[in-house]
Amino acid sequence: MNVMVIMHDPAEGPGTIEDYLLFKKVDIHTVRLYDHDLLPQALDDYGAIITMGGPMNAYEDEKYPFLRDEANFLKLTIDRGVPVLGICLGAQMIARSCGASVYKSSQKEVGWSEVSLTDTGKKDMLFRGFSETLPVFQWHEDTFELPVGGQLLATSSTGLNQAFRYSNAYGLQFHVEVTPRILSDWFGSSPEGEKLIRHLKKREVDFVRQALSLYSNFVGVVKTQGWS
Repeated sequence: MNVMVIMHDPAEGPGTIEDYLLFKKVDIHTVRLYDHDLLPQALDDYGAIITMGGPMNAYEDEKYPFLRDEANFLKLTIDRGVPVLGICLGAQMIARSCGASVYKSSQKEVGWSEVSLTDTGKKDMLFRGFSETLPVFQWHEDTFELPVGGQLLATSSTGLNQAFRYSNAYGLQFHVEVTPRILSDWFGSSPEGEKLIRHLKKREVDFVRQALSLYSNFVGVVKTQGWS
């Protein structure tokens, strides 16, 4: 299986997603939009698309023209039924490509928190085997409306949409892929960064196990849809 990973910024890589795919001997094609890589026009070679986070806003087309290209690409991908997984900005880009609004949230979320699966989320294949609440890492100032026809899979005490499904596309507002190194790249040696990294190291085994379960479930979705 070939998987395309879309990156918007060098500091927002796939983390444990890449670790999992390499372990499973999945071929990864990384498109670095920040390096002016072009999105392919042919989709036949890919079993799934994974689009990562980034520091920009999903609606900053004038500053980041590649966002418009990505939105069009994701719409085509979703219309074709190719499974897609979006993380943070990637989730917002999926929502945008499906016609939903992405906008500044009244509540910025940074740090460790919990999200709760909805009744629909508990039944969805992506969260098969998960408990009702999930520890996750957050870093976003925007939020999104649920696309028409989309299903809300997870929310939080803030009331913000945290995970959704639209056709074969999944959007996660939170981060499941982070590692101590990624957090160090994001926060440097700041006291807050060191605190967040300590928190992860104490729970890293469980956090990674949770992430690997999600990736495995997503691959299950891919195979179920015949895109292996």
